[in-house]
Amino acid sequence: MATVTVGAVRERAPGERRVALVPEAVTLLRRIGLDVLIEAGAGSGAWFTDADYTDAGAGVVSPGELYARADAVLCVGPPDPERAQVLRSEQTLIGLLEPLRHPDLVRELHRRGVRTVSLDLLPRTLSRAQSMDALTSQASVAGYKAAVLAADSYDRFFPMLTTAAGTMRPAQVLVLGAGVAGLQAIATARRLGAVVTAYDVRPESREEVESLGARFLDIQRPPGTGSGAGQGGYARELTEAEQAAQREALDAHIARTDIVITTAQVPGRKPPLLVTAAAVEAMRPGSVVVDLAASELGGNVGGSVPDKTLVLENGVTVIGAGHLPSAMATAASTAYARNLVAVLRHLVHDGRLLFDPADEITAALTQGAPS
Repeated sequence: MATVTVGAVRERAPGERRVALVPEAVTLLRRIGLDVLIEAGAGSGAWFTDADYTDAGAGVVSPGELYARADAVLCVGPPDPERAQVLRSEQTLIGLLEPLRHPDLVRELHRRGVRTVSLDLLPRTLSRAQSMDALTSQASVAGYKAAVLAADSYDRFFPMLTTAAGTMRPAQVLVLGAGVAGLQAIATARRLGAVVTAYDVRPESREEVESLGARFLDIQRPPGTGSGAGQGGYARELTEAEQAAQREALDAHIARTDIVITTAQVPGRKPPLLVTAAAVEAMRPGSVVVDLAASELGGNVGGSVPDKTLVLENGVTVIGAGHLPSAMATAASTAYARNLVAVLRHLVHDGRLLFDPADEITAALTQGAPS
């Protein structure tokens, strides 16, 4: 009987500590009949040793052997040009490939007959695909870490404390964007004792925000504009006029806030500017701003720099935190590996990788792939 061989590679992007498979996932894949290869050292950034993988039943091999033997190559982020060139015709690449940001890479792979499975193309509206939703699992990690990072960077208490030295008021936290990352940031900040307010362009998110004990910030929308909800469970990209009106309304609330956490992203596009440099300048000394959208495309906060913490002249700390899942590599890798196991269970049948274009999950994951 034929057997599918999958291989998890070592990530080479600067600062990336995650790995596509963890030992727990190797065990699960072996149970459904797959052979598993791991590139030597692939799990070290997430504190998994080669011996851990060997004990779970994987073969630890060199990069050359992995690419030569694997039917499906598993990764976290898109490969660099050198690694992409090694992929061969009829091989499958599975990961968060970001085809909207890297169309040339994906197009070239397709031209050479390499099939791509992009987990970031999976619509969040497909309920039976929830276990495969890597964007959700990684956003949840990022939202949690953002709140913890904000608390660590803030020089006062998050909860209200009554002591012999007097009462310390709770921190006022504003979360902009109530998607998965935003909701996790809200929940974590609330657990830490902060008073939390949240805003999202989708009015229907109010119920989720309030269910976590936070207040939903109402902002008057310009006349003639509809809901901010888009396709696939994401917010739509606002027009320039809508964004300008939104920023103006937010500025006054931002100035009264101790902590601002921004999470608004548009897949494959420049993130919307939610917090202007002027708004940051109006904040009190000691305030903290965490920008989860900070990347080479831009960010939600004027002046934020990806992977940098800046303390401005007015005493406000601005953290460009676009890669927080990597900062929690063990938890993020474990969740991501479970997503990959679910995807492989869906694609592998009778010892073969099968791609049924009539299946809505497969069709979404392989958009634009060669038939």
